[in-house]
Amino acid sequence: MTVHEHQHWKSLTIRRPDDVPVATPLAWQIDKHTEHNDRLMNIALPADFKYEVERGDAGDALAVIALRESMRRDIEAGRGVRVREAIGLGATWNEVAAALDVSPDAARTLLREWADGQHNLYLRDVEHGQNRPLGLNPDQHAAMLALTELGDDEAARQ
Repeated sequence: MTVHEHQHWKSLTIRRPDDVPVATPLAWQIDKHTEHNDRLMNIALPADFKYEVERGDAGDALAVIALRESMRRDIEAGRGVRVREAIGLGATWNEVAAALDVSPDAARTLLREWADGQHNLYLRDVEHGQNRPLGLNPDQHAAMLALTELGDDEAARQ
């Protein structure tokens, strides 16, 4: 991301999760969230507080809600990628499941659903004539699904 993009981001008013541009780094979202949240926290300070502080308003509260939802969505969308990376780097399904605080079968389901979504993205791009389709081609999709067949304590061969 460029300095110009960051300056543009800083100037945006956020009131809905969709006000956050696609691919906005989480760190930028957290920074903006912190600014709004700090102003909201200042509301609790006494009126005669020793220092001059900026107090929050409804816009700050809405921005915090919208930014939290945007970040939640971004984090949720990244779960499948991170599971794929962990398994591909030698983690076992038991280890991934522990990291997610779910059962190994639930972790496998997460990867399977992510892989299916990525494969559907690829198929849509191909159908629309994209030269460089995004997502997983049939061979990559099959390789992802094969990972879900590993035993709970079996690591992928690297």
